[in-house]
Amino acid sequence: MEMETRRMRRFVSHQRQNNTLLPLHAPPSSSTHLSNTVSFLYCDYKFTFFNKPIYLFGRRYAKFLRLWFSIGLGFALSAMLAVTLILIWELAAALHLCEDSEKFRSIAGELLFGFPHLLSGLRLSLADAGYICVSTIVSVFVHEVGHALAATSEGIQVEYVAIFVAVLFPGALVAFNDELLQALQHLASLRIYSAGIWHNAVCCAACGLTLFLLPLLLFPFYSTDHGPMVLEVPPTSPLFGYLAPGDVILSVDNVPITNAQEWLKHNTLTYDNQLRNINISQHIGDLGVLNNTKGYCVPSLVMEAGKMTETLESQHVCPGERTAFVKLSCSDNITLDDGQNETELSNGRWNIYCLNAKDIVKLDKCGDGWGLATSKGSSCLCSQDEFCLAPVQEPGMVWVEITYSSPSHECLHEENRFPVSKTSGLKETNCNATFIFVGDVISMAHSIHLTSYQPRWGPKIVAYFPNFLERILIWTFHVSLALALLNALPVYFLDGESILEETLSHFTSLSPRKRKKVLRLCLLGGLLVSIFGLFRLLL
Repeated sequence: MEMETRRMRRFVSHQRQNNTLLPLHAPPSSSTHLSNTVSFLYCDYKFTFFNKPIYLFGRRYAKFLRLWFSIGLGFALSAMLAVTLILIWELAAALHLCEDSEKFRSIAGELLFGFPHLLSGLRLSLADAGYICVSTIVSVFVHEVGHALAATSEGIQVEYVAIFVAVLFPGALVAFNDELLQALQHLASLRIYSAGIWHNAVCCAACGLTLFLLPLLLFPFYSTDHGPMVLEVPPTSPLFGYLAPGDVILSVDNVPITNAQEWLKHNTLTYDNQLRNINISQHIGDLGVLNNTKGYCVPSLVMEAGKMTETLESQHVCPGERTAFVKLSCSDNITLDDGQNETELSNGRWNIYCLNAKDIVKLDKCGDGWGLATSKGSSCLCSQDEFCLAPVQEPGMVWVEITYSSPSHECLHEENRFPVSKTSGLKETNCNATFIFVGDVISMAHSIHLTSYQPRWGPKIVAYFPNFLERILIWTFHVSLALALLNALPVYFLDGESILEETLSHFTSLSPRKRKKVLRLCLLGGLLVSIFGLFRLLL
């Protein structure tokens, strides 16, 4: 029968056709001798020792659980309506019936799939794969416990619990007696079918609340106000050899960094600002293109020693390990003349200053690109005998100044730890050091593993616990959200199918035959729209 086939994922107690890779139920009389299923694409393990505790708990708190799952029923119906509207919107946008919004698509994709968008060039690590497996097991467990408690609160006993692997995906299921299930009122059945979605939603809320309160919960053991601490610097990271586990990042471009999220956010913002700040080589004769950027107050004598007049095509070429700098043009600094004339500018020849970046970064800062503050204020204002010079950057290359502290007893790091090609410049004060990174700051920021929590005491290994807990909570939030919303879709073999069928049963004006046709039409349309909409959201 169709109803039995449809419910075989969780609720079938018997099967008339043995043509499926999903688990088949034994009759109640043989439930004590369960046989496990093993096939090429599916295997499971069934057990019954949770049956009695779940049933006793469900019967003891039946009144409260019915109220609890009645609230869940309202949420599940709302979720089904929401995801259906999202997919219909995507279909209408594809057919040019309404305006296509990339922002809306991004938000919808985040809601439907839950997984954080990985930036270009970044891959899922082996640890992330482990987090996904653990969070999937937790989310599926919470989902199935919801169904089990809802059923036992209605007087239906669990036949068995099974854990399975379908293809490569782990999961779990709870089996009930289908005859008892069909004998329930429609409202009671709806509570059971929607319980999994509701429990996944509650799991999301619990994970979000725990993440929000985590600094307070871990306060007796960890501090969070001293900057993010480095946990690992992989050999493939551009910062390998510069930062070490235990180092604490204090600031980026004079902006204090207090946690790992701020580290990613600020580097992303710096990259976006760089895209808006047009490179000097693209604007011949425009001295103002380097406003709103990072500069240093360089004495005129130092400038003269490294002065070179070059064309724009060769401006980035400096001898040895020196870095090309150019004067910033701004109204605050017009007292000195560096010898540049309009004829040279019109011919595409500029005064380029090839200077040692390790010496320049020790000078006072100027320009508007240093974040919160500079030594001389957020402008090009320098002393009477100084010019504001900015490093010349190639397209896609961003200049950032990173300050960190080291807990090691050897606080001063050797200068040769910093590669000439990507990083130059180091200034140190006690256990603090600053170096310049020039390159892809997005990849750089994601290439190291940080934690916002520093242990107050204990061995170094305890520093990894908050990061582990955060990752588990984050991934469980996303996987549970995805599981809830996907099960809310009105498609075959998911909870949405059962919820839709029981909802249609309330329309008594339709005959059973017509309700069956409407159900098939809705499920087929929901499946096609879901496949099309999810495909668009993935692009």
